[in-house]
Amino acid sequence: MKSQIVCFTASCLLACNCTFAQPQDDSTATWKPVEAALGRSGQMQPGEVYKFALPRRDMKVVKGDVTVAPGLALGSWVAFKKMGNEAMVMGDLVLTEEEIEPVMLKLQQQGIEQTSIHNHLLGESPRVIYMHITGHGDPVALARSLAAAIALTKTPAPAATAPATTPQAIELQTPQVEQAIGYSGKVNGGILQFSVPRVEKITDSGMEVPPAMGTATAINFQPTGQGKAAISGDFVLLAKEVNPVIRALRTHGIEVEAMHNHMLFDQPHLYFMHFWANDDAVKLAQGLRAALDETNSIKPQVK
Repeated sequence: MKSQIVCFTASCLLACNCTFAQPQDDSTATWKPVEAALGRSGQMQPGEVYKFALPRRDMKVVKGDVTVAPGLALGSWVAFKKMGNEAMVMGDLVLTEEEIEPVMLKLQQQGIEQTSIHNHLLGESPRVIYMHITGHGDPVALARSLAAAIALTKTPAPAATAPATTPQAIELQTPQVEQAIGYSGKVNGGILQFSVPRVEKITDSGMEVPPAMGTATAINFQPTGQGKAAISGDFVLLAKEVNPVIRALRTHGIEVEAMHNHMLFDQPHLYFMHFWANDDAVKLAQGLRAALDETNSIKPQVK
């Protein structure tokens, strides 16, 4: 069975800054004007989604004794999908408290709406707020509007680094973690990232929202030494799955940090449950697998 895993964020992406393999029918050239308008390079994802990662490398956020890496829980992103001659854009902007109002005002002036504003973590310092957005229209105009809003934040310019040609090393027992969780992950920016799509077709305002636009459960592992890892991410859930997943996470020592919507007109209606722990990585992977088993996600791919 072909893997249906798509790495990303909602991420939340998470909130997650995963990268994806380029599909064979490369249509990235059509997105060059959008890249120029946004001032950043994107990547084609499964489902004909063109995604841009905007990690908040400027933020120095600490939770407990963990310095949170951008790829763990500080990854802004926006994703475009063509709808005829227009496009739909969705995303999650990672903001400081001071950035919320000016960014919101600019986006509203530009016709890009907010679908949720909330926390993903508890007790982090400084405070981090996540703004979920959506818009429809000309993709280049949407990109210009987003660029104007992002310019009001301290989001760094894209890193001028060459693409990695060899697998990234990570201080984690990756095969054991993958075995325990049941899915294959991908190392990105020093973080082991997993994305597990749901079985259902998800729509928003009648338009399909592929997993790469934030409708897949996102799980991130940041190594913290001696086989331990800090984990963060969000489970994408139906109402009937919420409390079984809470029980599975809490039974395995994983904290629930927040639960809320990321979209307004999604069908079926989804709840996004953010979590946190810092413990033995394999043990945490087993707990996450127990929680995944309570959801209607695609079946595990690693046996």
